[in-house]
Amino acid sequence: MKRSPDTPLPGPRERRRLREAASLTQAQLAERLGVRDETVRAWESGRKAPRGRKREAYAKLLASLEQDWDSLKASQKAEGKVLVTVRLGEPADEAGAGKGTVSPEPARFTQAPPTPPGAEDRPYLTPAQAFDALYAFCAPALVRQTYLLTGRRELARESVERAFQLAWDRWPEVARDPEPAGWVRAAAHEWALSPWHRFRPRYRKPGPPPANDADRVLLDTLLRLRPPQRRTLLLYDGVGLDLPETAAETEASTPAAAHRLMHAREAVAARLPELSDPELLHERLAEVASAERLRAAEPDEVRAGSERRARFWTRSAIAFTVALIGTTALTLHTAPTHYEPPVPPGETVRGVPPRVAPGPLSEKERRLRAKLRKELLHGPERLAPRAE
Repeated sequence: MKRSPDTPLPGPRERRRLREAASLTQAQLAERLGVRDETVRAWESGRKAPRGRKREAYAKLLASLEQDWDSLKASQKAEGKVLVTVRLGEPADEAGAGKGTVSPEPARFTQAPPTPPGAEDRPYLTPAQAFDALYAFCAPALVRQTYLLTGRRELARESVERAFQLAWDRWPEVARDPEPAGWVRAAAHEWALSPWHRFRPRYRKPGPPPANDADRVLLDTLLRLRPPQRRTLLLYDGVGLDLPETAAETEASTPAAAHRLMHAREAVAARLPELSDPELLHERLAEVASAERLRAAEPDEVRAGSERRARFWTRSAIAFTVALIGTTALTLHTAPTHYEPPVPPGETVRGVPPRVAPGPLSEKERRLRAKLRKELLHGPERLAPRAE
């Protein structure tokens, strides 16, 4: 009996994005599938995977949600409308730019992927060529994004290099990912916003500010925001992701991402009132990021650094394993094979008379000793006692 293959499912992040795009809660989705809320939460986090009929029903429901979302995007794009509008708090005014309105903006931090020469003639790309193409497409924009997140040029370049080194280490996983650029972007942002950089001596002092006064004020305003708010503002108003994608990449719910975006916009508008318009804020973010001369390393250097790091950790693990095996063997060789009870310490005993050496022999004892010595050497083989 052959086992039928499992129904394919999208990744955990895509499952959550589709549910939130359809404005469904985990309880509503669980009610449709006939499962508990904890089960849906485990499916979307990747801790568990559905099986059997529940897997088929879950796959059909996600496919229908994806079709509805694609049709909605196509219809709204044809009509020239925005894709997502979330209103929290006060209603928006007639222009649609109220205090509680969150509207998506086009992306200006990305560029069209370049078509390598002769790509039509080649049936496929090697892993190194595919990695170089992804690096050439994403690295320049990622360096500018991480610079807006950190305000440090060196840390921005380091974050992008570490993200692509991690991508080269896990290239089979990244190559199969539906959005490799998003995978690398999330890794670069997480490394750039890591709180452990404050303990590094080279990053204890702030980096040099931009030369332009307006750019310096905007960058200082961004750095005053909390890291989650800063990242949400950059992804939504800078990169141009929609709200569900921003929430999925920052590992937050859609309402939480909307609140972070609102608070970040309010903080920026409080210090720079002219940037209360999201479109103008998007343009200023792009100008500040493009004003700095930020260059990423060559892809060959990034791949070589990733391979050196992998070799170093592999050799370290082998050396540690050999040292552990040697220590264990030495311990087994020198350890005792049986139990040896400890010797108790000596104690002084009182009341025992001292040991006395024997005194001189008497005349009778000397005659007996001479007799015994003589008869043992020259006497008969058997001696018979006699009475005297």
